[in-house]
Amino acid sequence: MPTDSANYAYTREARLRTTGGARPARRPRPRLPSTFGYMFAAVIIAAALFIAVWWLLAASGDDAPLLPAGLAASVVLLVALAAREIVMRRAWAHYTHELELRMGAGEALKLQPAGPAGGKVKVKTTGASFRALQQRLAQADEIGAQQPEAHLEAYRLCEQYLANSEDAIRAPGVATDVRVALRAGQERVRELQKHHLLAWARGEAQRLTHEAQRRASPSARIETAMRAVEVINEALQVYPEEPALRDSALAVRNFIASVKVAHWIELAERAAFRGRYTRAIARYRDALFYLSRADMSNDARDEAATRINREIEMLRARVALDKNKG
Repeated sequence: MPTDSANYAYTREARLRTTGGARPARRPRPRLPSTFGYMFAAVIIAAALFIAVWWLLAASGDDAPLLPAGLAASVVLLVALAAREIVMRRAWAHYTHELELRMGAGEALKLQPAGPAGGKVKVKTTGASFRALQQRLAQADEIGAQQPEAHLEAYRLCEQYLANSEDAIRAPGVATDVRVALRAGQERVRELQKHHLLAWARGEAQRLTHEAQRRASPSARIETAMRAVEVINEALQVYPEEPALRDSALAVRNFIASVKVAHWIELAERAAFRGRYTRAIARYRDALFYLSRADMSNDARDEAATRINREIEMLRARVALDKNKG
């Protein structure tokens, strides 16, 4: 029995050393971009160029070699300073991309040692919710063409993620690089949020407009089209300067105006068919009245007014012809 216990203890220790000693290799932590090395190299190159130009001019017997050498070095430094913004922009883009990859791969982003553990939990939760959000948004894009409500749900999910990620950013103990990564993630989510809200407004407005066209009575068509206007106005409250929403709202209002005007034109045509030309002219004038008050584009209004006035002139000619015959 003692021998068996010793063998068991030895085997257990060996297994613990084997399994516990080796840890899975982690990807190297991305480093914060810095301009120190870049500017240091620029200064070294400028100094070397200054010495080289000065030595060449002095060796050739130039009386003032310092001025051309200083100008050459200054040009190098100015070019380096001008290119610094481009270099740093690319470096920061690469840095934030690496952090997003780490968050997407499920790696825990470390916090500052002095911070409490609550911030770390919030960052981990935010990373997991970001991955889940990406999956939900992809599903919304797949079914959004048939179900515009999926885009609206995706918009609300983005709104919820932005609120949660803002709490994670404000949590104590979050490192600077983690805040940068979360901010970059928020910018991407805001772009997706706008995409889904615009897709919902466009799809829902098109669905309601097509439904309005299938309605039998003018009042039902106008009522259904007004629901499409309400959808677009709801999106305009969030993005008031979006040209696509304004164009969609104008198109739906043109449709509503055309329904109203078409109703009076239809009454005028019925009266003209029955030989009641005077009543037909009155109905056409009613159509012109509603056309002048309609919220529609000027081109559409002018085209409709020209057609109605042409019909009125034809009816007046018939009325005059009937009077001459009588």
